[in-house]
Parts: sequence; structure tokens; C-alpha cells
Amino acid sequence: MKILANENFPAPSIRVLRLASCQVKSIKEEMPGISDEEVLRIAVQEERVILTFDRDYGELLFRYRLVPPPAVVYFRYKGQLPESAGKILLELIQEQQLNIEGYFTIIDANGVRQRKLPHIA
Repeated sequence: MKILANENFPAPSIRVLRLASCQVKSIKEEMPGISDEEVLRIAVQEERVILTFDRDYGELLFRYRLVPPPAVVYFRYKGQLPESAGKILLELIQEQQLNIEGYFTIIDANGVRQRKLPHIA
């Protein structure tokens, strides 16, 4: 899986995903300070799933109708450790076989919700 970890995504969670053979590009490591719109553009161009703790992506995609990436996973639940988000995502995808492609996925303390990403013509 090709991933774009937003600047707020914890480094220990990025390591967990890389150890699981995910191809993770980190905004914090490579392009700190870029705008959310630029993160979206990179994710679309490189066909990467955005992982974020930033709710603004929902507004950019559903209200302003910017071109969506393959998927966005918005974490509203951080877990107790910095590596928790990475472990939670791997468990959902590998063990529970959650399909995130084409969805805006919200992970919070109560579970997972998904909304189909808009199709932009």
C-alpha cells in the first residue's frame, strides 16, 4: 500500500507501517509545512492514501470538491501510544479486511465509519 502520512501522523506509527511493507512517504520528513491542498495534490499524483489527524480533508473533498486521492483515513482516536494509529490501521486492513480504497474512513474510539469519496469529472 502506498501511503502519504500527513505532518501530524506520529513517527512511531510510520515505522510500524514501514515494517509491515507499506510504502510510506512522510510529509513531516520530506516537506514539513506544506498546505493541505498540496498534500492532496501529491496524494492524487502519486496515488497514495492519506493518513491524517486533520479533519480539514473532509471539508476539502466534500465541500470544496477537490480531486480526491485513492483514500483518506482520518484518525479521531490516537490510542494510548504513538504507534497505536499504525497498529490500528494494520489490524483493520489485514485482520478485519477493511477496504479503504475509494473511501473517506474515520477511525474513532467507537469504531470505523466510511463515506464514499466524491467522483470529480
